[in-house]
Amino acid sequence: MPRPLFVFISFSLLFLSCDSDKPSSQSEWISLFNGKDLTGWTPKFSGHDLGENYKNTFRVEDGLLKVSYDQYDKFDGAFGHLFYKDKFSHYKIRVEYRFTGEQLPGGPNWALLNSGIMLHCQAPESMAKNQEFPVSIEAQFLGDDGSGKRTPGNVCTPGTNIVMNGALVTEHCIVTSNKAFPRNEWVTMEVEVRGNGTIKHLLSGEVVAEYEKPQLDETDPDAQKLMIGDNKMLHEGYISLQAETHPVEFRKVELLVLKAGTAE
Repeated sequence: MPRPLFVFISFSLLFLSCDSDKPSSQSEWISLFNGKDLTGWTPKFSGHDLGENYKNTFRVEDGLLKVSYDQYDKFDGAFGHLFYKDKFSHYKIRVEYRFTGEQLPGGPNWALLNSGIMLHCQAPESMAKNQEFPVSIEAQFLGDDGSGKRTPGNVCTPGTNIVMNGALVTEHCIVTSNKAFPRNEWVTMEVEVRGNGTIKHLLSGEVVAEYEKPQLDETDPDAQKLMIGDNKMLHEGYISLQAETHPVEFRKVELLVLKAGTAE
């Protein structure tokens, strides 16, 4: 009996290891970042073609996924996003990130120690060449700039709107009450996405933002191109990571697929 049991377990582990890079409908976290290269990810920079990794901004070094600006002299308007290859609807995404170094000269003041995860993104190939941000919902990172006014975990809405506390919110960024973390400190952010239902932002396990009914903003030119009839509700989309002129590193990008209609 011990021998057949050992063979069965070994075969199971081999099967799981071979399939570990594919999203699963079962309750298991998968890594979207393999720690070696950008396999599965595609960059899109404003003013550049899809797939062009402008000035090697997105790279993998020492097992970390980095947003780096060491090949720039100054910011030239090329906001960037790194898109994962698959769409998702009901899931949790968890990242470990930290800000490093100094902001690229010429970057806007608001982009200091600023990055984020873009959720329910439009398909990257549907973006206009000069479009700066995908139509999406952002779970925002903000590092501590010494002002005492930064609040990581905010929700921002390029080309979209959300419902919070029963009311439609049309302002671009809704701040949280959480304090910011200093540069070089690793921070864990998790976002729970339930299709067109509830979305929660968690920092270090604490819910800092909660909203629902993500939808296209019918007054936004980029969002207008994506509307089919009068249907503006967002139920799914792509995930992307930002390059907004401040260096940032990721050591984990993990995802857990959730079944629609299940409890937390």
